[in-house]
Amino acid sequence: MSKALNTVGSETYRRIKRDIIFGDLAPASKLKLDALRDRYPASMSTLRETLSRLSSEGFVVAEEQRGFFVTAVSREDLIEIANLRVLLECHALRLSIQNGDTDWEGNLVAAHHKLHLMEQRMLSGDPSQIEDWKRYDWEFHQAMIEACGSSNLLSLHSILYDKYLRYQMLVLTHRGQEAVDEHRAMFEAALARDADKASDVLRIHIEKGLEHTMEAFPDGSALSKAS
Repeated sequence: MSKALNTVGSETYRRIKRDIIFGDLAPASKLKLDALRDRYPASMSTLRETLSRLSSEGFVVAEEQRGFFVTAVSREDLIEIANLRVLLECHALRLSIQNGDTDWEGNLVAAHHKLHLMEQRMLSGDPSQIEDWKRYDWEFHQAMIEACGSSNLLSLHSILYDKYLRYQMLVLTHRGQEAVDEHRAMFEAALARDADKASDVLRIHIEKGLEHTMEAFPDGSALSKAS
């Protein structure tokens, strides 16, 4: 029984977090337990535990006497998340290049191959697999840093990446060939064990992604509406 409950709890967490990241649960919207129970097959206690967990990660806000809300978005928060991602991911990448073995290289090659194939679809104008594209993007960035040797660093990076992704999903556009070229440059530098170049390209990649997302909200209006 406990294993089944754990499975339900994990699936509920996965689905609600996914719906927050991809905007199906809008920023700043109230998360009413009755409505959530109709949407997700879970008990009230499981839903409360899930929302509390998401609150600890920063995707949900728990307000005393008012209940749970999806965390609002803002330009300032986006900038802070991007800057933190640069600090954590570039550091993790350097450690990973230093420590990575043959298995790490093989996983990185496979991850880049899958991402590159999906990027070619995006470049051809096919936006039908946005979730798969972002999943492969995540798998590539994860593969780059997975040999860093720190579970705490990987855990923090995972949360930051998902927060950054939520903002990107408000834009729902691909940066095009420039982003593809950045991924390839990172990939080749990592395999060549050139930590300086790989880290520099990663920093540029994140910063240009930030600029791209910010340009979609030139006056902050879209973010204001979303929040």
